[in-house]
Amino acid sequence: MTRQIIPVEPFDYVIFGGTGDLAQRKLLPALYQRDRDGQLPDASRLIGASRSDLSSEKYRAFAKEALEEHIKPDEREDDSLNRFLARLDYVKIDALSDDGWDALRSTLDKNDQGQIRAYYLAVGPGLFGTISNQLDKFGLIDDRSRLVIEKPLGRDLESAQELNKAIGKHFREDQIFRIDHYLGKETVQNLLALRFANALFEPLWNSSHIDHVQITVAETVGVEGRAGYYDKSGALRDMVQNHLLQLLCLVAMEPPASGEADAIRDEKLKVLRALKPITEDIVGATTVRAQYTAGAGPDGKVEGYLDELGEDSETATFVGLKAEIENWRWSGVPFYLRTGKRMAMRMSEIVIHFRPVPHSIFAKDAGIPISNKLVLRLQPDESVKQWIMIKDPGPGGMRLKHVPLDMSFAENFEERSPDAYERLLLDVIRGNQTLFMRSDEVEAAWRWIDGIFAGWDETSQKVRNYTAGTWGPSQSIAMIERDGRTWNDGDS
Repeated sequence: MTRQIIPVEPFDYVIFGGTGDLAQRKLLPALYQRDRDGQLPDASRLIGASRSDLSSEKYRAFAKEALEEHIKPDEREDDSLNRFLARLDYVKIDALSDDGWDALRSTLDKNDQGQIRAYYLAVGPGLFGTISNQLDKFGLIDDRSRLVIEKPLGRDLESAQELNKAIGKHFREDQIFRIDHYLGKETVQNLLALRFANALFEPLWNSSHIDHVQITVAETVGVEGRAGYYDKSGALRDMVQNHLLQLLCLVAMEPPASGEADAIRDEKLKVLRALKPITEDIVGATTVRAQYTAGAGPDGKVEGYLDELGEDSETATFVGLKAEIENWRWSGVPFYLRTGKRMAMRMSEIVIHFRPVPHSIFAKDAGIPISNKLVLRLQPDESVKQWIMIKDPGPGGMRLKHVPLDMSFAENFEERSPDAYERLLLDVIRGNQTLFMRSDEVEAAWRWIDGIFAGWDETSQKVRNYTAGTWGPSQSIAMIERDGRTWNDGDS
């Protein structure tokens, strides 16, 4: 079945930081793919904005080079490529002064047909408030404007509140799109479909039937030349506060009243507010932080984090947590979260472990029934697997076997699955905020995260080590095995 292409209204997308790494790797390729699929109206324009001294013609050459590097050759047709490049324009602009803002306004006013204007701030968070102020000052904000910002959305609760206040002076909350590309992944959205479109799962989605939940986001890469930046954030700020907590919310939230954005975000907020604080007295038993040391990467030997940084540091490149949600649905069900760099494999997944059968009717030689689990693999190779027990085929009596009911997206859907940014960039134009974080969500997440940092400081919790190319420190394994459970190390 051919996917129905739903066009959007005409728009102008202004990418501040239009010559940066994010624009090259993600934004320009994503917008090209949507244009290639026929979703960009003829009147839509894409405008790069940065301090680089480029003409529009040179920016098109820059964009073409980015697409040649990041788009597969069989997806680069001449017609679609030329059509996309023709949409591009460029303005040299200085966010810290008034230079270039009149030129941006003139560019936008040219051929203006009342289209939506989206401003994507692919720049450091220190410029979010400044650019918002300049857009307002030069009359570039109206009721149809949108603002898109990337993490980090602060580094603690106080800075997040200041950031929300700074951009909130110029944009309404329904105009602000705080992007988390994990929420644009196909499998993440399939979690909503699995829970709320199937009578099979939702009645079981509670502490009576679920034993525990695991959420893993593992990377094989290190800090890759970003050690200076990364050392100011670390795994807890860089990954847990946004990606992992958003995934936890989607797993744990109550059924929303509707599929509307605020109905879903209201339920996610309730989960964040129900998280049991990790205080000084339990931080040692429920958290682990660690750094990778020299070991093996996908391409051979790699240095340790401190070697790459060139100085001593207590910044964690791995964090493991045991979280609890204090409400009726999830009382007594632990959520184990972990994320790290230089781990054994690149893998992001959510694993729902169901409780074991209360009594086995089978003889010992049939084998012990293994608990069912539902595995949602986000990357690589997006898939959904439901592990169940069956009889091993053949004669010789009853022998139990643990097997997956497997749905691989690549094998079951012939059409290319859009990248997360492709979906999210056009959701901005549609004004659909379902997959974007609201200001109170961001602040609630930081409030919980700040408690962990405070617990670490108060107890002087040691930063452990793990060898690059492994599944993290032994203390992370011990944390979950103390509860009689074990990590799902890519064996799904």
